[in-house]
Amino acid sequence: MLVLDELPVEVQAQVAASRAEVSALHAELPRWGLVVWTAGNVSARVRCADQIGTDLMVIKPSGVTYDELSPQVMVVCDLTGTKIDDGTPDRLTPSSDTAAHAHVYEHMAEVGGVVHTHSTYATAFAARREEIPCVLTMMGDEFGGPVPVGPLALIGDDSIGRGIVETLRGHKSPAVLMANHGPFTIGRTAKDAVKAAVMVEEVARTVQIARAGATPECPVQPLEDDVVARLYDRYQNVYGQH
Repeated sequence: MLVLDELPVEVQAQVAASRAEVSALHAELPRWGLVVWTAGNVSARVRCADQIGTDLMVIKPSGVTYDELSPQVMVVCDLTGTKIDDGTPDRLTPSSDTAAHAHVYEHMAEVGGVVHTHSTYATAFAARREEIPCVLTMMGDEFGGPVPVGPLALIGDDSIGRGIVETLRGHKSPAVLMANHGPFTIGRTAKDAVKAAVMVEEVARTVQIARAGATPECPVQPLEDDVVARLYDRYQNVYGQH
């Protein structure tokens, strides 16, 4: 078993920084109304394979309420989802979704953060096994098209992770609606994945409200593919500070 205190000091510093970041990012989930009680989780990849032969990940402990979270209780695992000896009490086991996060990191090298929520509107689409259609310029910007639906998969092994990878590999969307479960989002960083979780709930809510007010004379209108492509290219490559 890897022991955190025995790893190179540079890796220990990376882990400490990731613990602080992941702890702070968890506060964004209740802030934006994406979780209730202890549901949901954020993880971050610690890129240290060059130093110790494997990357690590930092993730929320299982069943701990958000007001009890701190950098010190964030759990460190390897990419098999096995907790390393990180100085936290043995009772602090990693999130029940750890295997899914670990599988994503293992098979999508570009991903540096993963988030899971049960946010209401996005999960309602997941319950219907229905993609969120690309009917908003915001969706073109953020998702490059509709938000896809992944397969039904149960917690307990890497089945959810496999479904995430199979659905999002080669897809522009950083979000997937796992059937009858809820949204998982990925990002280059953990902060990017949290942003995607916020945005997928926002667009799901807006689309649902638009549908409720639609009529045969004024239906919800999809965006044309060429418009979506132009929106996505501009937002990803021009918008903001670079």
